[in-house]
Amino acid sequence: MQQFKGSDPSEILNEYKDQVRILKQQIAELEDAGKSKDAANKRCLQKLEFCNKDLEDALSKIKELEEDKNKN
Repeated sequence: MQQFKGSDPSEILNEYKDQVRILKQQIAELEDAGKSKDAANKRCLQKLEFCNKDLEDALSKIKELEEDKNKN
């Protein structure tokens, strides 16, 4: 370990420990944010899939009604 002039090694060690603790907290926050974002993306994808299904059903019904209209 490199000696820093005028610095107490225990102070340097405590500073490093504090930095590691802060970095661990930041990692945990980023992981939580990532999980929240993934969950939000999943909900949006499900909504999109439901909307797409509704659109397909509506288009099918329109086509069916147009065919019935043309028969008469």
